[in-house]
Amino acid sequence: MPVPARRSSRSWTIDTSPLRNPGYRRLFWGLTTTMVGQQMTLVAVPVQVYALTRDSLLVGVTSIVSLVPLVVFGLLGGAIADAMDRRKLMLVTGVGSAVTSALLALQALLPGGGNLWLLWVLVAAVSGFTAVNQPARSAVIPALVGPEGVAAANALAMTVRQVGVIVGPLAAGLLIGLGDLFLAYVVDAVTLLVAALLIRGLPPLPPAGVAGPLRLGAALRGVGEGFGFLRTQPVLLMTFVVDVIAMFFAWPQAVFPELAEGRFAGSANAYGWLFAGISIGALLMGLTSGWVSRVDRQGAVVLAAIVVWGVAIVGFGLAPSLWLAVLCLAVAGAGDMVSAVLRSSMLQTAAPDEMRGRMQGVFIVVVAGGPRLGDLRAGAMASAAGVSVAMVSGGVVTVVAMVVVALAVPSFLHFRASQKGSASPIRS
Repeated sequence: MPVPARRSSRSWTIDTSPLRNPGYRRLFWGLTTTMVGQQMTLVAVPVQVYALTRDSLLVGVTSIVSLVPLVVFGLLGGAIADAMDRRKLMLVTGVGSAVTSALLALQALLPGGGNLWLLWVLVAAVSGFTAVNQPARSAVIPALVGPEGVAAANALAMTVRQVGVIVGPLAAGLLIGLGDLFLAYVVDAVTLLVAALLIRGLPPLPPAGVAGPLRLGAALRGVGEGFGFLRTQPVLLMTFVVDVIAMFFAWPQAVFPELAEGRFAGSANAYGWLFAGISIGALLMGLTSGWVSRVDRQGAVVLAAIVVWGVAIVGFGLAPSLWLAVLCLAVAGAGDMVSAVLRSSMLQTAAPDEMRGRMQGVFIVVVAGGPRLGDLRAGAMASAAGVSVAMVSGGVVTVVAMVVVALAVPSFLHFRASQKGSASPIRS
């Protein structure tokens, strides 16, 4: 029988109680196996584009190439996740992602180090599969662990994700230094297959009130219903708005290749350390996240965490050395970790089960789409005015915007976890 998570009495160490639940354990280990490979691919793609084009702007354009399928399939995938067995949906999209990663590996072997247009097509395909998979993966968490375990389950998942985001870039940096992008993509394909096998062992996970085969027309109508619901929930809407602001104005990844080959060219594995920097801070925050699952004034803490993000990005833009740049990125990552855990928890517990897939679809579009738009902004601005201007201006705008949100939307500032509704965990 699945065991509902219980709050830990510890104040600082990460709460591992959701791992008592057998279903959540499969979900957790599936995520764990994929993170290193996926992060190696996320590093390899911009590095490959920069090697082919020598242009930071085209690195940013690559992110936009993945944005369109992410938006379309993220919204549609959330509606599908509310209209069919979520286990089956995760399995199909996981296998599709593995096949696409294998094709990325093959294109890296083409003469000249790959083909930009083929790379863009495959990146778009990866984005589409991921956009359908993740809403279903997030939507099943409350059903597995119950409302009391949602924040702790999110903190666990996001912490292990940060381990992958640290190890993956560092491993990818070493492989890239040896001139071997092929293996970076292969690792991703293999880990995705392992995750699919773990998901296969989950019980059926249909949304509440859903039975029978998927009806695509109903799923398409469900997208509109999801936005209709969101319009009636201003606090939930603001969880998306504040993240879009932070990511669009202060996401730094597009400038990493230029910094690694310019300002920090004399530092060993600058690629790997820059890509890992945000996750170093996020991991440390995750390991001490016991307090996060007990935060009541979630809205205020989210705004404060995003302010920390913005200030740290200003420091990153001015940092004269690699170690200081990584330190600033780590502080930014700690702030982002707190914001992400609390925003995700607000969505998962405040939305009814039949609406969770659609809300998570919007969440995935925002979380993944915001950085892609941010890459375009940062890449274009860095090309025109330099990396420092791009990063400092973005960080300042982010801080000012959070102050404006606090004043303009007091319901978000004063939102408390105790305002949320409740649901019961799945028992068998």
